[in-house]
Amino acid sequence: MNSPHLPSPALPLYRRHRLRSAALAATVAALLLGTAGKAPAAPAPAGSPVAAECPAALTGKARCYTGRDENGAHYALAVPTRWNGSLVVHAHGGPDLGDASDPARSTEDLERWAVMVEEGYAWAGSSYRRGGYGTRMAAADTESARRVFVDRFGKPERTFVHGQSWGGNVAAKVAETYGTEPGAYDGVLLTNGVLGGGSRGYDYRVDLRVVYQHYCGNHPRPTEPRYPLWQGLRPGSTMTSTGLRARLRECTGFDADPAARTALQQRNLDDILAVTGVPERSLESHLRFATFTFRDIVTTRLDGRNPFSNQGVRYAGSHDDRALNAGVERFSADPAALRDLSWDSDLTGRVALPVLTLHAIEDPTAFVEHESAYRATLRGAGREHRLVQTFTRESEHSGLSDAEYANSIAALDRWARTGHRPTPRSLAASCAAFDRTYGTGCFYDPAFRPSPYASRVLPRPGGLGWPAMTAAQERAWGRIDGVGIAP
Repeated sequence: MNSPHLPSPALPLYRRHRLRSAALAATVAALLLGTAGKAPAAPAPAGSPVAAECPAALTGKARCYTGRDENGAHYALAVPTRWNGSLVVHAHGGPDLGDASDPARSTEDLERWAVMVEEGYAWAGSSYRRGGYGTRMAAADTESARRVFVDRFGKPERTFVHGQSWGGNVAAKVAETYGTEPGAYDGVLLTNGVLGGGSRGYDYRVDLRVVYQHYCGNHPRPTEPRYPLWQGLRPGSTMTSTGLRARLRECTGFDADPAARTALQQRNLDDILAVTGVPERSLESHLRFATFTFRDIVTTRLDGRNPFSNQGVRYAGSHDDRALNAGVERFSADPAALRDLSWDSDLTGRVALPVLTLHAIEDPTAFVEHESAYRATLRGAGREHRLVQTFTRESEHSGLSDAEYANSIAALDRWARTGHRPTPRSLAASCAAFDRTYGTGCFYDPAFRPSPYASRVLPRPGGLGWPAMTAAQERAWGRIDGVGIAP
């Protein structure tokens, strides 16, 4: 259903907005109260949401729905009891690995970001139609969740797309791909986003994979079948995360008390961390990505072709850089594979919406320098004026302060509604009001500016200019049959 128009032209604009929102919320609440908790008379067709139990944090505060779209992607929807008339469409991170859509993922994300619903925003999030890499696929499934919501509840007054981690890449792709549709989206919120794109955003994990093997020599072991390290893991391998952890522990003692490490383990660990810049506490997770997700990208998504390169990279910071550079495995990307990964996940910067980012300065997974890559991408496309970036003195990747999330979506909403562009200082100042509700703290550092991406991730020859994929390249590549990564 659509928002009713209230004939009150004499009222101030803000008063009319509040009345329209209240009327729309009341209408939808009436619809929800009439259907929630009742099983449908017949199985719902694909794409039709059915009532579901809300996460505990939203009990009594919202009505929740789940369903599966025509592409097989599970989704979750929530409408607050006191709906402000606007919608947040969420793009989740990862990518998770697996063949099928995980119905739990979207409901878990709804619970994690329940703050959006508590602030009065409706919610729509997709689990994506399958696991594994595919940024455009994930963007299409995120857009599908928005369309399901609109079909069921009518067009919201405003719609914002939010993405965290790899979901930041997905949400930015949503903005570029679907954000030009009139009325589809009104703003973009990217939190701890992987914003360097696929063709450059994982170069430090390429470096980790080869540097680790140089020092450790156990992934693979000399007695095991050899394979090029850009594969991450050979096809058909039965290695598990537990097995990988055991090899990492064997080589570095990474999870042991430093006093319990051998001298060789400590030197291996020091060299790996110094050369790659990977934080010690996230070493295992980065190596998992450079193993299992690389295998997914190369073997499953790119038919065994290599999109990665470390030719021309000079590694430094070890106890013997000359030996490292002479002994580390080297390889060059297959141009077609690199093109396909780039077309799938790189960003052109051609966004027509307000974009607000929030990033922990000490994020151990998506380094804060990703924000420099994104600013350079928008600058290269002439769209830097659409971007406001904020940074916090936090050190976690998967979650930030609820007060900061609430503050960010409110500021983005005001920007979209009034055209008044916020600043890092205004956001730092406005957060305190939300912290009185959530008590999770406000950690903004308005003066912080991240260093260039190349200061953290060793650039490949020709890899200093942004955007990594221009709009002209995107158009040209898009005309090639079979380009990209299949859904």
